[in-house]
Amino acid sequence: MEKTDLRIIYMGTPDFAVESLQALIEGGYRVVGVVTAEDKPVGRHGSVLQASPVKRYAQSQGIPVLQPARLRDTAFLDALRSLRADLQVVVAFRMLPDVVWRMPRFGTFNLHASLLPRYRGAAPINWAVIRGEKETGVTTFFLTHEMDAGKIIRQQRLPIAETEDAGAIHDRLMHIGAGLVTETVDLLLASDGRVDAVEQETLYLDSAELPPAPKLFKENCRIDWQQPAKHIYDFIRGLSPHPAAWTEWVASDGLRQVLKIFQSEIVTEPHALPVGTLRTNGRDCLDVAVSDGFVRLLSLQIAGKKRLTVKEFLNGAKTCDGITIQ
Repeated sequence: MEKTDLRIIYMGTPDFAVESLQALIEGGYRVVGVVTAEDKPVGRHGSVLQASPVKRYAQSQGIPVLQPARLRDTAFLDALRSLRADLQVVVAFRMLPDVVWRMPRFGTFNLHASLLPRYRGAAPINWAVIRGEKETGVTTFFLTHEMDAGKIIRQQRLPIAETEDAGAIHDRLMHIGAGLVTETVDLLLASDGRVDAVEQETLYLDSAELPPAPKLFKENCRIDWQQPAKHIYDFIRGLSPHPAAWTEWVASDGLRQVLKIFQSEIVTEPHALPVGTLRTNGRDCLDVAVSDGFVRLLSLQIAGKKRLTVKEFLNGAKTCDGITIQ
């Protein structure tokens, strides 16, 4: 079978998924259809519908697009079957019912942004950085009933520098992930779908020891200043630039403001200040006292305002020395 004979359906939604789709198209593969999220309302009144990045790219290539509200909908399943796919490729989409992932004769594989079985879940890039991991990667695996638990086809590793945030890792994994997707399709094509895949259960003794990657909500993005400086530093870079770690400061008059923190650094310096106390020189330095030193804030944003460097922030701020942050 030639590349142009292999009929592929691609499923994905955000920017992360565009590069893998583009790699398949530019690699000469035949993508006969794309499945993506429904258009989302945007604007002040939600009066404008915005297509997903994957949809916009697919349309630019003249590829038919399906946007089901429900993946078990009869009309959607009929449309999917009519495309007669040999293989389905999933990148940054949602859980598929078995009636969908079992449909192609070569099966359905997913690209996951971690070294499975570690960091199964919705936010693997963020959690790997939050936990201070030195390495992450991408994995292709066959879909099964359990989330991110199918047989592993291929993996590629990526070192994490101590200064990198989740945004930087996202972009690098997006690039190497596209290469791994095309490599995986090449393998499936060459073997007529019969590749040697590894059961994830053979790679660990106790699943309780595997770090998870649950979905991020506002509640679990709040900074706990009682943690050591290194933990806070990793937490901030693991959530930067999105959804962003946040905290509140309380002025002497009791006014509370929400601050998003995007960049920081560790200052190892003994002190006797209560945890959460702010220290500043009023010009370009804003530190938060923690149990083992200070966390120096470098880039932040007051709710409803634009993102600023600390120098820009202090130029327009009243004195905040001695204010408590929570």
